[in-house]
Amino acid sequence: MNYWLVKFAPFRYSWEDVLRNGRFEIYSVRNPQARNNLKAMKIGDEVLFYHSQTGNCVMGKMKMLEEAHQDPTTNDERWVSVTFEPVESFQHSVSLDAIKANPKLVKIGLIKQPRLAVMAISESEFNTIVGMAKIQNQKR
Repeated sequence: MNYWLVKFAPFRYSWEDVLRNGRFEIYSVRNPQARNNLKAMKIGDEVLFYHSQTGNCVMGKMKMLEEAHQDPTTNDERWVSVTFEPVESFQHSVSLDAIKANPKLVKIGLIKQPRLAVMAISESEFNTIVGMAKIQNQKR
């Protein structure tokens, strides 16, 4: 199993939309590295959903539901889309400031490549963030 972090702007599709619709299809990803990450995802992989641009925090956990397929926003075969289903809403969202302040997360792609929308993370980084979501008094 692999672990991922997916960023999406909440004004386009929020965590609340994921929960309401029971699924999330990431689309319009035009960065080659992010596209390759989408292609590498496998059914059952665990994914963190991150509100980007506004909020800047991890909202919950998803599982990969449908592997890479044609991005519905383009006919260009280079670009793919992936579908996820929600697994868990975090009791406390995990802010970018809290992630930056955690010494276990200094090498996470969210900090090293802040503009990348789809990134692999280690199992340890994944578990650290999930653990942080259970703690109310995080540095924000």
